[in-house]
Amino acid sequence: MTPTVSRLLPTEEAAELLDLTREIADGVLAPRAAEDEAAERFPRDVFRTLGRAGLLSLPYPEEHGGSGQPYEVYLQVVEEISARWASVGVGLSVHTLSCFALAAYGTDAQKDRWLPAMLGGELLGAYCLSEAHAGSDPAAMRTRARQEADGYVLRGEKAWTTHGGQADFYQVMARTSDHRSRGVSCFLVPAAAPGLSADPPERKMGLTGSATATVRFDDVRIPADRRIGAEGQGLPIALAGLDAGRLGIAAVAVGLAQGALDDALAYSRERETFGKAIIDHQAVAFLLADMEAAVESARATVLSAARRKDAGLPYGRQASIAKLIATEAAMRVTTDAVQVFGGAGYTRDFPVERYMREAKVMQIFEGTNQIQRLVISRDLARTQARGRQ
Repeated sequence: MTPTVSRLLPTEEAAELLDLTREIADGVLAPRAAEDEAAERFPRDVFRTLGRAGLLSLPYPEEHGGSGQPYEVYLQVVEEISARWASVGVGLSVHTLSCFALAAYGTDAQKDRWLPAMLGGELLGAYCLSEAHAGSDPAAMRTRARQEADGYVLRGEKAWTTHGGQADFYQVMARTSDHRSRGVSCFLVPAAAPGLSADPPERKMGLTGSATATVRFDDVRIPADRRIGAEGQGLPIALAGLDAGRLGIAAVAVGLAQGALDDALAYSRERETFGKAIIDHQAVAFLLADMEAAVESARATVLSAARRKDAGLPYGRQASIAKLIATEAAMRVTTDAVQVFGGAGYTRDFPVERYMREAKVMQIFEGTNQIQRLVISRDLARTQARGRQ
């Protein structure tokens, strides 16, 4: 599948990067996505391929093994990958998020020691914040990190962990005191640490090629230098990371919607009823026009937020808006793609039914869309007195 969109990119290097991404997406991802999803098979080798191509480290500094690309470019790479295989796009976004705390809050010594390997392409990360009882309230977490003379001992469990049981390292938020907002700290935990284990993957409606599992910490001992940032700084680190992570999921949603639109458009040109292609029937043509408008609007919203981030401007509200708009659009566009296919779209002979199932969770993870509305409205209330930013 070749997406129908053209790109406005800031540099020639970025254009070449998108060309490389499309080559890998079309040659490696697209041919096997449906089979691996049907088999619920995690494509670990695909992430090694992306890593060796430099696509697992795009927005991070070159001095630590990253590519130094702006978020505007990184998100377009995520979109291109997600248009062929959403599970891999989600995995790329989660890996990027799992490196965020160390890159943004780690000491120079910590970055020098761990970040090059994390960005080098062979390792895959996971992000452990959610807990089954806490939902969208991370301050209610119960996983604890007990300080001892030689470091910390982690005990508890984290739910809905993307790459759970498959990752090489985990960015973990754990409670170091009982203070609700200043009692959580951030830790970088290697997957091989004794006492760390993962349950069997969840049986999900969609994104079945992405391993999602509960990760358990049964007295996992880690040295003190595995704490990232100050003790009690974990929630601010987590929330800052989620702003960037929401942009990643928004880009995945745009890619998924673009893929559904591309397939629906191709089918509408081939399928004939009443003596002409169904795209020549106004009912279908207008449906496709609305799908295109939704995808373009979502993409513009995502890239606008990314440009604010790249410019060093506050972008938390815009990230929530982008996540809200893009994931709502993906749900609508994938549903409409099934409608364009008619009865065939409801079968597994075509991928649009899978796209529809995959879109649903994007309205839920990285903060539900109800939480995004809460974030947006609270930020509006805070900024009203000092003027809109």
